[in-house]
Amino acid sequence: MLLLKASDGKAKVAKEVIDKVDEKNKILIFRVVEGDLLELYKSFVITLHVDTKAANNLVTCTFEYEKRSEDVEDPNSLMDFVVNLTKDIETHHLK
Repeated sequence: MLLLKASDGKAKVAKEVIDKVDEKNKILIFRVVEGDLLELYKSFVITLHVDTKAANNLVTCTFEYEKRSEDVEDPNSLMDFVVNLTKDIETHHLK
């Protein structure tokens, strides 16, 4: 269960399951199975990929989703949350 506070100030809840763990390629895939996101999207999948080949590590977060209607906005507030979380983690590790 994941509790998020998106940049729009509203708390969001998402229950996720891990669909895939690929240790060799450093990929995690989560699928949302319950919660607020599924009120807006028919499906929502989050993929995390870590690239450690370069001098600096790189984490790529990808959202794959299907909107329930054309009126539904893209999940920009959720992406803002992920970006801010990543910045907080980086700040902590650089101390």
